[in-house]
Amino acid sequence: MAVPSQLTASAFVALGGGTGAVLRYQLGRAMTHWLGPNRITAFPWGTLTANVLGSLLMGLLAGWLARHGTAQGEVWRLLIGVGLLGGFTTFSSFSLEMMLLIERHTYGLAVTYAGVSVLAGVVGLWLGLVVMRTAG
Repeated sequence: MAVPSQLTASAFVALGGGTGAVLRYQLGRAMTHWLGPNRITAFPWGTLTANVLGSLLMGLLAGWLARHGTAQGEVWRLLIGVGLLGGFTTFSSFSLEMMLLIERHTYGLAVTYAGVSVLAGVVGLWLGLVVMRTAG
């Protein structure tokens, strides 16, 4: 298969993303059932599990694509990497990008990316909360 058109690529991402989002939701429900509501509200076990599992799966996919690099590799990258794992957890993409920076020996960029990602994400969420709380 040749490189997919923009429309086809978007369809692969949408299919995978929707599936990943449903899987993430069901993982949260299963973790709540397994651990109980008290443990789940005391620590975000579901999110942690999704992030670690998604990162593991992203590593397996990236390694498989690097080793086999088939003609359909781009389709798998879009469907599973960008779509499914992106819908399941964006942390898996962050982890892949961090590893690429580390493997390129751009340690300063890796530390900067990690710090800015976490700090800006938390600040962005805080700003959103402030705006919504003051607007209402």
